[in-house]
Amino acid sequence: MPLVTKRRLSRLIKGLFPFLCRPDDAWALAQLTADEAELYRKMDVRDREHNVMVARRLLERWPDAPGYAVRAALLHDAGKALRPYRLWERVYTALLEPWAPELPPYPLKSGLTGAWQIRIHHPRYAADRIADPQVASLVLEHHQPVSQWGKRLHDADEDY
Repeated sequence: MPLVTKRRLSRLIKGLFPFLCRPDDAWALAQLTADEAELYRKMDVRDREHNVMVARRLLERWPDAPGYAVRAALLHDAGKALRPYRLWERVYTALLEPWAPELPPYPLKSGLTGAWQIRIHHPRYAADRIADPQVASLVLEHHQPVSQWGKRLHDADEDY
């Protein structure tokens, strides 16, 4: 697989120009509980669009996906909305991810320390705010899957 795919290039362009993002919020919100919808609405438009694409990819590959897996796909990056996570912080932490410092998830800091915490611990931040244990569990493991649906969510996420 090439280092820069069309999808990743598109995501980079939309990251720079978020007004180009068009998440299907109506579809996403119809899948979520009221509390989950509140988390979804707090996400940046770029993350919402990405999460919808991941959820749709999950359903495309596994049409029998249970509702909790689809909801986890729609919320897997919701932890990034815990504090402002600016574009330059996203780029900086992504480029230097191999050298990420070891930081505890809490207390959440400001500045670059907080940006690193968001990058590293966003699955934890989202899972801590999701009431359904099945959804929270999948969100928590989306970077390091241990279950079958966690692996499937991870694979769908990797496409984007």
